[in-house]
Amino acid sequence: MDILNELKTLCDINGISGDEGRVRDYIISQIKDKCEITVDPLGSVIAFCKGEKRANKKLMISAHMDEVGFIVTYITSDGLIKLAPVGGIDPRIVFGKRVVVGDKGIYGVVGGKALHHLEGEEKSRAVPFDKLYIDIGAQSKEEAEKFVSLGDSICFDNNFITLGENRIKSKAIDDRAGCAVMLDMIRHGVEYDTFFTFVVQEEIGLRGSTAAAFTVAPDYAIVLESTTAADIPASSGDKRVCELDKGAVVSFMDRSTLYDKSLYNLAFEIGEQENIKVQTKTMVAGGNDAGAIHKSRGGVKTAAISVPCRYLHSPSCVISKFDLFSVRALAEKLSKRIQES
Repeated sequence: MDILNELKTLCDINGISGDEGRVRDYIISQIKDKCEITVDPLGSVIAFCKGEKRANKKLMISAHMDEVGFIVTYITSDGLIKLAPVGGIDPRIVFGKRVVVGDKGIYGVVGGKALHHLEGEEKSRAVPFDKLYIDIGAQSKEEAEKFVSLGDSICFDNNFITLGENRIKSKAIDDRAGCAVMLDMIRHGVEYDTFFTFVVQEEIGLRGSTAAAFTVAPDYAIVLESTTAADIPASSGDKRVCELDKGAVVSFMDRSTLYDKSLYNLAFEIGEQENIKVQTKTMVAGGNDAGAIHKSRGGVKTAAISVPCRYLHSPSCVISKFDLFSVRALAEKLSKRIQES
């Protein structure tokens, strides 16, 4: 399977933080004959792939399986479902969206007070989560409870599509893109022994990576991610952060990590030598599993390679195919150079 079809397959699977089971099952089904696999108590997949050569350094390549979404908190007497966010979601993008609720895959629409009923400041503010509800078509609480239970997961309904010739739109690109890159690397085989970790619960506090890094105890780590691109008309200069079609994003610092300078410089050196486009973030913003991994045990030299993504944490994430391929190429070359340095 090529990496684009892999990404579509992964994005079509629902798996918010704490409910990644379907994503995990698919990933295991694809690599069970290629790696030694364990699943830790939190649910992360730790896959050891034997390379053609013995590794001098223990390298961990990691991506998270979970996506942002919601959880059912209450069912009203008239069958409407109250929700709470799981992960960082802007309430402005939620109203009117179609969602999928629970293991039964019940479709619903997120609603709230009608526009012509809004008063005062309500007209200029996003509808807060405690004022939103999901309409699944039930006419009573009893009817809704036949299909939905408190604590059920809620995901954005997906529609994976190509925009133009080089863009992809989907939910869950953060971070199924990283998972797709790792699956492609495993399928093609690694030159040196490598640990791949597909971790859980990144969106609610880097929890899976904290445990997985402690278990693997790597010397080096490469985190594969998706990161915010703000290359839109409303932003200019450093506020654009990073841009689509300009290649893999390698950060020097974000809100959870000050990255290893030698790996940061090496990534750009590789980009120049191998004709791989590489860019950096022009703002210190966001964070990812590197924030937990680099502090694990006695410390881990860590780099993050990300796909620039517009409209992150929404049902309409947009990335460039070119950037995805750049991340794939850089991840392979950097992992090799780490072993040979």
